[in-house]
Amino acid sequence: MSIRPWRDIERRKSRQVMVGPVAVGGDAPISVQTMTNTLTSDAQATIRQVQACAEAGADIVRVSCPDEASTAALREIVRAVDVPIVADIHFHYRRAIEAAEAGAACLRINPGNIGDAARVREVVQAAKDHGCSMRIGVNAGSLEKHLLDKYAEPCPEAMVESALEHARILEDNDFHAFKISVKASDVFLTAAAYQQLAEVCDYPLHLGVTEAGGLRAGTVKSSIGLGMLLWSGIGDTLRVSLSADPVEEVKVGFDILKSLNLRHKGVTIISCPSCARQGFDVIKTVGILEERLAHVSTPLTLSIIGCVVNGPGEARETDFGFTGGGAGSGMVYVSGVQDHKMDNAGMVDHLVALIEEAAEKRQAELDAEKARGSVAAE
Repeated sequence: MSIRPWRDIERRKSRQVMVGPVAVGGDAPISVQTMTNTLTSDAQATIRQVQACAEAGADIVRVSCPDEASTAALREIVRAVDVPIVADIHFHYRRAIEAAEAGAACLRINPGNIGDAARVREVVQAAKDHGCSMRIGVNAGSLEKHLLDKYAEPCPEAMVESALEHARILEDNDFHAFKISVKASDVFLTAAAYQQLAEVCDYPLHLGVTEAGGLRAGTVKSSIGLGMLLWSGIGDTLRVSLSADPVEEVKVGFDILKSLNLRHKGVTIISCPSCARQGFDVIKTVGILEERLAHVSTPLTLSIIGCVVNGPGEARETDFGFTGGGAGSGMVYVSGVQDHKMDNAGMVDHLVALIEEAAEKRQAELDAEKARGSVAAE
């Protein structure tokens, strides 16, 4: 369905950097990231997890590189997966150089924490030599002592000052291919820090509420924090930090973007919470449809409404819809219009078939458009 102008969000203008083949910033789509929780030194376990995240739609995956065994495994990991890998580095400059040499697409690093100017120059040179971008990652829980002494506590001003100090180090070494994050576990602190940073630089911003919590509570907290920033046009890439399977982080990230019409991937299901009026088991049906349609990456919308109170109105706004009726059947909508009746028992299989067919057709149209563009370019 078409997007109305009043739903458009005017994004902050930022410069663009590359994380491997993925553009971050500028007019690029907001990318979704996650981070593995396996031991990076266990290459096969890490590869499996990266691949699972990629299948869920992750654009970029980060792995921690705390020791030499991890950077040694990184070379095998990078070669085995199709998504760009970010190496998470803390303190030891040699790990950063090793990660760049191993094929990392980006280094997550704070230049001021890895030693003297000579070591920073070595890391910057390694990044230049191997085509790595960087992310300056500021966390409220690990601010520099001189900033805590100055401000007495973590605050937006201290976080922004830290980010700009690290940025200046890279700029002084003629390195500008970096993005910045200023994360906190407190939603208000996170939002205020990003808002202030967005006003004083044009570097791409990596959004996240750090240590957000478990799957449910962390999803709520991240949705509030990231949602308010994205709504105001701030943010070029994001990671939802959950104490959960990294695949869940990817799913939540896309759901946040889809809810703001900033990114469209897969089937968006609009469904009612159900009540005594429902003509079929809405909750069970939606759960099954989410699982059955998880493989569809083409953007489509589906409304599943239990009765005729709101069903027809919601169905008018979606590609497909099913509204509960009576006598064990309901109405199927196609492109917002009543199309045919369907019995409840066969409804799930029927909707899945309709959506798979529509997704295949739409993908073929997109492929044809790309092909025509390639021919024109030649």
